[in-house]
Amino acid sequence: MSKDVMATANAVGISLNKNKKTKPSDMVFIALCVLVIIICLLPMVNLLSKSLSGADYLVKKQVYLLPKGLTFNAYKTVLSDMKYVRAFIWTAFLTLICTLLSLTMTTLCAYPLIFDKLRGRSVFNIIITITMFFNAGTIPNYLLMKSIGFLDSPLSLIVPSCLSVFNMIIMRSFFYGIPESLAESAILDGASYFQILRHIYIPLSKPVIATLALFYAVGRWNGYSDALMYVKDSKFYPLQLLLYNIINNVSNVEVATQEGFTTPGLSESLKAAVVMFATIPILCIYPWLQRYFIHGVSVGAVKG
Repeated sequence: MSKDVMATANAVGISLNKNKKTKPSDMVFIALCVLVIIICLLPMVNLLSKSLSGADYLVKKQVYLLPKGLTFNAYKTVLSDMKYVRAFIWTAFLTLICTLLSLTMTTLCAYPLIFDKLRGRSVFNIIITITMFFNAGTIPNYLLMKSIGFLDSPLSLIVPSCLSVFNMIIMRSFFYGIPESLAESAILDGASYFQILRHIYIPLSKPVIATLALFYAVGRWNGYSDALMYVKDSKFYPLQLLLYNIINNVSNVEVATQEGFTTPGLSESLKAAVVMFATIPILCIYPWLQRYFIHGVSVGAVKG
């Protein structure tokens, strides 16, 4: 390698190093991000410490960020009780079914609305948008569930929430960003609209599908109000409703004894263990979908 080439390479390296210098504004932004992360993690760390601490330390309120008197008795109690395990399995199955159904309904609703040839498209858009701002209310919804026979049935947890208008608008907006020339060329080749959806729009929409799947899954996993209103059979209780009942019924001596809340310290430890038991699984989903979020950002970036 000649001296001129080496000098040029060194000059380029020096300029790149200069561009990589951290600016004060970047340091402030990083500090703010770290602060937000710490604030978000502190409650989770506190719950984890309580779930692993001994009852005596919890009664004395000596547990903050690190567990004291390390013990796994609370988790053993939760995992040995089939009520919690059954609720966990049912909630996981319910979340999977609701997510798949919701994505299907959202896609089938958003896809036709991107075509100008659809008659009455503007009317459909207005009607669908109105549902975002006006709701019949709790009592009419309850009477509707009763009239169609969905009370005390798993269908009351699946059908009413199978489509979110907000998520549908997000998917429709993403479909608008796909070039129309792809669909037009497919039509010229004899493809039907369903074939265009299957072979063009869905493969190109993985980022938005992954994002909406996370929205639907988290919403269903954390949902309990619909089960609280429509379901009486305990075998259909999702995990969050079971957790809601446990925390609210600790003050009831008879119920508390049945649940294992025999002492104040054990009560706090079990509550924290149940909360962690219900929270950790949904947190584990995000790393699997993170690459789609990154890809979604790059898809919308301006290419030079």
